[in-house]
Amino acid sequence: MSVGDQVSGATAANIAPVLFDGQPSITLAAGADALSDPVPFTAASFRPLAVSIHVADAVGPPTKHWNSNATSYYSPAGSGDLTGQPDPAGFTSTTNAWFYVNALDVLAPAETRAVVAFGDSITDGFVGATAAAVPADRAVADTNGRYPDVLQRRLDDARIPISVVNAGIGSNRLLTSGEPLLLGPSGLSRFARDALDQAGVSGILVQEGINDLGLPPHADTASMIAGYEQLITTAHRHGKKIWIGTLLPASDAVVNGVMLAPRSETDRQQINTWIRSQTLADGIVDFDAALRDPADPAVLQDVYASPDRLHPNPAGYRAMAETIQLSMLADSRSPAC
Repeated sequence: MSVGDQVSGATAANIAPVLFDGQPSITLAAGADALSDPVPFTAASFRPLAVSIHVADAVGPPTKHWNSNATSYYSPAGSGDLTGQPDPAGFTSTTNAWFYVNALDVLAPAETRAVVAFGDSITDGFVGATAAAVPADRAVADTNGRYPDVLQRRLDDARIPISVVNAGIGSNRLLTSGEPLLLGPSGLSRFARDALDQAGVSGILVQEGINDLGLPPHADTASMIAGYEQLITTAHRHGKKIWIGTLLPASDAVVNGVMLAPRSETDRQQINTWIRSQTLADGIVDFDAALRDPADPAVLQDVYASPDRLHPNPAGYRAMAETIQLSMLADSRSPAC
């Protein structure tokens, strides 16, 4: 395994080996994780990295982030170990998935904290290319236009030492797990692993729930509110700030819309009313008010909507990021957190 700077495509530079207990390889049991040794390598905000992995033997389906909105390159079976190779020769195929690697921990100045953007495909930055949502719009790949990306640029420009961790999973739900599909465990069950246990985390911004309303088994308002209350209680018990984002409109979407889930819009409005009025969380972000159509609050404004009418387009994700008050996030850096 190696890490380097991505120059262009599969071309890499400044390649450094990645070791595990001083060894160049490791064998993992199914479902197990491993943390590598520290790597003396300099990373910078939005500078793309090339993480290369060689799998020596035949394996089953790999763990993966199925739609990463980024292009990865791989070589055919039998190509051998190309992890230290700087040129693109041999990397003849591409994928929009990230395989095996779950995260990169970066050593940052002591005053830096992390804020976790926790949610589903809207946090993940999915842009549907058709009314049916799939396939993903390949035009957004490698543009870093997810709302957490835009939020990170705002924080960088304001010189606020906060790193945004994207913990969005496509089709994820707050209450219901999605195995064996690639939808991830429920938000409630993965909250500790994906949010609270992240390095340096001081706060979590939650924007999740539209899939609970639109996909079977359909959740109701009361169970959703109880789920949010559980997240808030858990975050505070661990000394973390938590902010809740309102749910975006999707009544005219094929997926999650009222045609397949007739109660979804009524429940969404009730949940958003609760989010705006509750005082348990440390704050709210009204994504709904920022992106809904003033003439029809049950749908997204055309200028912000993907063709699937469920996910925002890049302009919509930018509007989501711009409605977040940076001062609210900066306050999470207090020593108490």
